[in-house]
Amino acid sequence: MAAQSDSWGTRVGLILAMAGNAVGLGNFLRFPVQAINNGGGAFIIPYIVCFLLMGIPLLWIEWSMGRFGGKNGNHSTPFILDTMDPKRRFWKYFGVFGIFTNVAVAAYYCYIESWTMSYVMHSIKGTFRDLSQLETAQFFVKYVDIQQSTTGIPYEAIIFYILCLLLNTWILSRGLKGVERVARIGMPLLILFGIFLAVRGVTLGTSGANPEHPDASAIDGLNFLWTPQYDSLTNPKVWLAAAGQIFFTLSLGMGTVHCYSSYVKYKDDIALNAVSAGFMNEFVEVVLGSSIVIPIAAGFLGIDWVKENAGFGMAFQTMPYLFQNWGPAIAMIAGVMWFGLLFFAGITSSLAMGTPWMGFFQDEFKFTRKQAAWSFGAITLIMGLPTVLFYNEGVFDEYDYWAGTVSLVIFALVESILFAWIFGMKRGWHEINRGGDINIPHFFKFIIKYITPLLLLAVFIGSVFTPESNDWNAAFQSLFSGNGWPLDNTSLIKMISNAGYKQQLAAATDETVISGLKSRIFYTNAARILLISFFTGISILVYIAYKKRANLKIQKL
Repeated sequence: MAAQSDSWGTRVGLILAMAGNAVGLGNFLRFPVQAINNGGGAFIIPYIVCFLLMGIPLLWIEWSMGRFGGKNGNHSTPFILDTMDPKRRFWKYFGVFGIFTNVAVAAYYCYIESWTMSYVMHSIKGTFRDLSQLETAQFFVKYVDIQQSTTGIPYEAIIFYILCLLLNTWILSRGLKGVERVARIGMPLLILFGIFLAVRGVTLGTSGANPEHPDASAIDGLNFLWTPQYDSLTNPKVWLAAAGQIFFTLSLGMGTVHCYSSYVKYKDDIALNAVSAGFMNEFVEVVLGSSIVIPIAAGFLGIDWVKENAGFGMAFQTMPYLFQNWGPAIAMIAGVMWFGLLFFAGITSSLAMGTPWMGFFQDEFKFTRKQAAWSFGAITLIMGLPTVLFYNEGVFDEYDYWAGTVSLVIFALVESILFAWIFGMKRGWHEINRGGDINIPHFFKFIIKYITPLLLLAVFIGSVFTPESNDWNAAFQSLFSGNGWPLDNTSLIKMISNAGYKQQLAAATDETVISGLKSRIFYTNAARILLISFFTGISILVYIAYKKRANLKIQKL
């Protein structure tokens, strides 16, 4: 193994980097929509419960596993997991998820990140000035359509994607100090920009109302978001949604936390550090994330429009138009702050995604830091270009589902079982509390051993057997009445078979629609083949590294 010289400069830098890893685009774009669709203010109840029963325990698990692996010279999940149970060699292949997931997610995540870079430039140029809401939305549609882009820069999406990857790679080549420096600058700016926009959003009131939307009110947006619908608390779908949001917002099950914490000194605190990073992420998500997009949109377009259009696309297809209502100067400032905020949220996460790949190649194949960083940039470009070139054909969505959803759940479930049941809670509890600056309540020992794995199992089963229309009550009634379990097309089982596309294909009569669906199925399967091939390739490299380690031990004997 290559000697590792990287280390975190300061505790504050480490916490900010860990928080930056967790704080991402989903904090501002996904959380408000999840809350709206799952009970409004009542959603926060299962959300907090899942944060305490799954989020915090998994943070402690991943921090302690990473520090334990780092003590033994391991800085990537295959051999961190292998160290946890040296008697059984198969764990390292589950650890492949901790490398595969990061590259596959970074491949498309950096594409979204590059959008924010481009939109900062367009905000400064005043591109969105005098554009209607429809024209602003069409700007984005044309931006991601490589063949029809009319944004003024030929192949702009590709150019900014490559620039974004180059920036990430260059920072990673500077080591942990480069990552820490970005976190120390980016996270405070992100919070500062977020506070400015949030204050503007919640104080907008009815001042944005216009003749087309005379009843528009930002307060209606906040009420819509936070008015509790307590009947939702008995719906299993809401609890699964809350668990999923906590899971993804904290970047759990990716391997990035393991890698970052593997550079922590063995007797340094992880108990308080994990909680600090977790709560900083929650502040950004719950307080800032819910106070920007929905209130501003409701303040200008009305609550009825928000109910019909609330979603991820509002960030790029609607917000630039809304900012223009504040006049050219404020619109430019708001645009730079909004897309700058999203950029910092994105890059602090994408940098974390590069470290497991780098740690693996530095440890096992003696790559220098720069070689490891540029190899990450190269493989991410190769894996990511299909998501750029064939965005409209669904390649982006396939990466997001299999790498950004399914893989995370599988890895987190496996690591929770390994930590609590194989490594053992006695040793695990000792690892979590070693050097701790806080006394963790003892009941968390029970939660980590039983509750957290069961919650993860529920999330996994919910993904595999998602019932039709996500109606769990109707599905159980159907099952108990002998009519079987009706699966939704979004269930993992149906997704594998492309059931949704096949149903649309069977019902289609227009030749253009039929051709489009066949093309979609082709690109969907091609994306899956690419992901499977990449996972297999990493597994082979892990096997080669294992054999090298075994031969080295024999030589020493």
